[in-house]
Amino acid sequence: MAMSDQAVPAVSSPPASGPKERDGRALQRPLLLRLLARPEVGVFLGAVAVFVFFFAAAPTFRTGSAMATVLYQSSTIGIMALPVALLMIGGEFDLSSGVAVITSALTASMVSYQLTMNVWVGVIVALVVSLAIGAFNGWMVMRTGLPSFLITLGTFLGLQGINLAVAKLVTGNVATDDISDMEGFDQAKAVFASSFTVGGVQFKVTVLWWLGFAALATWVLLRTKYGNWTFAVGGNKDSARAVGVPVKFTKITLFMLVGFGAWFVGMHQLFAFNTVQSGEGVGQELIYIAAAVIGGCLLTGGYGSAIGPVFGAFMFGMVSQGIVYAGWNPDWFKAFLGVMLLGATLINLWVRQSAARR
Repeated sequence: MAMSDQAVPAVSSPPASGPKERDGRALQRPLLLRLLARPEVGVFLGAVAVFVFFFAAAPTFRTGSAMATVLYQSSTIGIMALPVALLMIGGEFDLSSGVAVITSALTASMVSYQLTMNVWVGVIVALVVSLAIGAFNGWMVMRTGLPSFLITLGTFLGLQGINLAVAKLVTGNVATDDISDMEGFDQAKAVFASSFTVGGVQFKVTVLWWLGFAALATWVLLRTKYGNWTFAVGGNKDSARAVGVPVKFTKITLFMLVGFGAWFVGMHQLFAFNTVQSGEGVGQELIYIAAAVIGGCLLTGGYGSAIGPVFGAFMFGMVSQGIVYAGWNPDWFKAFLGVMLLGATLINLWVRQSAARR
């Protein structure tokens, strides 16, 4: 075979080196910044600061009984702040949550007393009414496309008038009748308003319910499909609908969860005090929303946690009682509420801008 006929091995140049792969760890943000971007970290640090402040400023604050009172105050706010926070993560508001608590309590009391029935019948009827109010709010928001702020503002005004008018019509007074001697009262009180003792200090059962609901809400948000739906509809409901998320179902059930929270807190108030004032509840919705916002829930939806509102409610409990224990004018509580809400809004703005830069 001639030399020219032999196959000449091709001389290939080494392949051009592509872009070098970076170690993924090098692209991560510093640990401190990642922690600060968590929705609950900021309010946790704030709660620690408030605790240290009142621990130093008010000697009474250091006692076990004082802490039990703080936890009780926090739990009555926190139980409602949890579903309000979930609703905010889903991109909606509910301004009727405060008066809905009273509507629930009034319903249970009047059904039981005026119809002379076991109080558990009133409790069940109140649950149905509360869930129906939440379903109505959610249905109206989805049906009309109007902002939930306007829909629930109308519900707030309507329930406020109904609470007063129906209570006067049925009982002849602005308060319901005492139901403490009715059948089933003791059993219901054991569920909603009993106490337990730890180390010689008496705590309200609402503290256990509060922490239990917080653990359940955290599991739902982080470990279930419904939690993913909640974040999705709050972030962008059109995109969520495009990938198969049941937007209408998710939003309506989130409003119904607020109704469930209103029912539970209403039952606690009824069985803790035996009677209900029909004009109460106005303004409480702002406390619930503020606890959720301070807890890291963005006003625009799609971001937040269930743990953050727990610390937010705890801050409210510490401040409302700490001011009293320190011997200050309790009017400062409202001023502190405004400062906390403004500060939380600015922090939420920073978090949203940081997320957009990722």
